[in-house]
Amino acid sequence: MTITPEKKVYFLSDFHLGAPNQSASLIREKKVVAFLESIRSTAAAIFIVGDIFDFWFEYNHVVPKGYVRLLGKLAELTDSGIPVHVFVGNHDMWMSGYFEKELNIPVYFHPQTFEFNHKNFYIAHGDGLGPGDHGYKFIKKIFRNPICKKLFAFLHPAAGISLANYFSRKSREKTGNADEVFLGEDKEWLIIYAKELILQTPYNYLVFGHRHYPLNLKLTETSRYINLGDWIRNFTYAEFDGNEMSLKSY
Repeated sequence: MTITPEKKVYFLSDFHLGAPNQSASLIREKKVVAFLESIRSTAAAIFIVGDIFDFWFEYNHVVPKGYVRLLGKLAELTDSGIPVHVFVGNHDMWMSGYFEKELNIPVYFHPQTFEFNHKNFYIAHGDGLGPGDHGYKFIKKIFRNPICKKLFAFLHPAAGISLANYFSRKSREKTGNADEVFLGEDKEWLIIYAKELILQTPYNYLVFGHRHYPLNLKLTETSRYINLGDWIRNFTYAEFDGNEMSLKSY
């Protein structure tokens, strides 16, 4: 895609809508919707890089209730011709066609590459990438297993969604405030992963969510690591103007 001077590509992630409760989530959802409306006139494309929801599961005829403001805004954007791309995260990996059919939004389950104005982008949520985190990588294989997904679908939505929300809360309690601390380039798994990637392919921008720590880091003269932060504490996003990528806060 060629980005004209008056247009930009936007990247944001980790809204975790639904957490920690409905009232706090609604405030955050309205802020995300206001941001999307504010960029409508300048957006050449919008990338939402995972964990839109704190939990999401699509039964054959049921999706979690709520989030109508965000879903409606996304439908408005795609109906007006603005491409929106969504990546699943570790909290909302069980998507299976609703966004594609209802909102005309492609959903990606694996890292993807894009090119804008001859700049190469590597985009992924980031969960399970890089060294370490072996426990989660094992659990991710179970969660992504089609048989496990079908078994979960046998649960009544009231039971299944309640159970998933419980484990999601426990996961957040375990991590605590870890996302507020930068561990250093030699210990941040996604930075290590990005440095290994550019040895094979010199991507200009490697864009991730998941970490909740906003960062725009120079890896080489031509490659930068971007972590998008989150919309729980930081309200940060990245903006590509056709020449450079910048990290901003709303």
